[in-house]
Amino acid sequence: MDKNKNYILKIDCSDEKGLIYRIADVVFKYQLNIIKNDEYVDRENGKFFMRAELNGEADLSAFKGTLQAYLPARSNIYVFEARKKDIILMGTKEIHCLGDILLKHDSGDLNANILAIVSNYENLKGLSEKFNVPFHCVSHEGLNRVEHETKVLEVLAGYSVDYIVLAKYMRILSSEFVGHYEEKMINIHHSFLPAFIGANPYKQAYERGVKIIGATAHFVNNHLDEGPIIAQDVIHVNHEMSWRDMQKAGRNVEKVVLSNALDLVFEERIFVHDNKTIIF
Repeated sequence: MDKNKNYILKIDCSDEKGLIYRIADVVFKYQLNIIKNDEYVDRENGKFFMRAELNGEADLSAFKGTLQAYLPARSNIYVFEARKKDIILMGTKEIHCLGDILLKHDSGDLNANILAIVSNYENLKGLSEKFNVPFHCVSHEGLNRVEHETKVLEVLAGYSVDYIVLAKYMRILSSEFVGHYEEKMINIHHSFLPAFIGANPYKQAYERGVKIIGATAHFVNNHLDEGPIIAQDVIHVNHEMSWRDMQKAGRNVEKVVLSNALDLVFEERIFVHDNKTIIF
């Protein structure tokens, strides 16, 4: 029997004394080894968060049930075998973020399997063919938003996915669409949120005379560009730069921020709580 399976354990619950001891005791009872462990206590709200990497062989259903009995009521316990995630990339015309993800996947540095690329234009087809990734163009021409999203959902329904990555997918999604993939959609926004939400934030930043610009990767919810933030970064700019110069510089930040965010998501390092993230 293989004794070298790797598992991820994530727990969030009400904080109380002895939690780490009780969890470690259950882990020992199931003859699992803790490879790495992180905890955080939100003292203001009395919440405990823990992520552990485990090694061994266990009946995960029984293990989770025992943990539930040892922990406070209404504890959230997630335990699963570590594996690559299955994802779909969605884009429009820009290739910098999508191309960066494809390169990481091709070199084996992405902890995910790219199942397909979905776009509302044909522009990305050539790139997808270079990396042998199935491509689906679902044009929005002549369709209202509901009709277009229905067709996109039909394509997505043909795949079993863990996450959808909006790699510069430049269309606002309806709450009905988002509801199909709650906390399963990751977006890169070309601004240091919460500043400059919506369209053309580089032009907004230029007109405001900012001295830094940035990018934000976040989970998608029903509020435009206001989902839980995963990763952010900034670079310095100056008065000599046009908004197009800022846009060009910002593209490098965007792909780095999105890449870092995907690593965190695919390695199960994130807890979402009250529209904020706790990241280990």
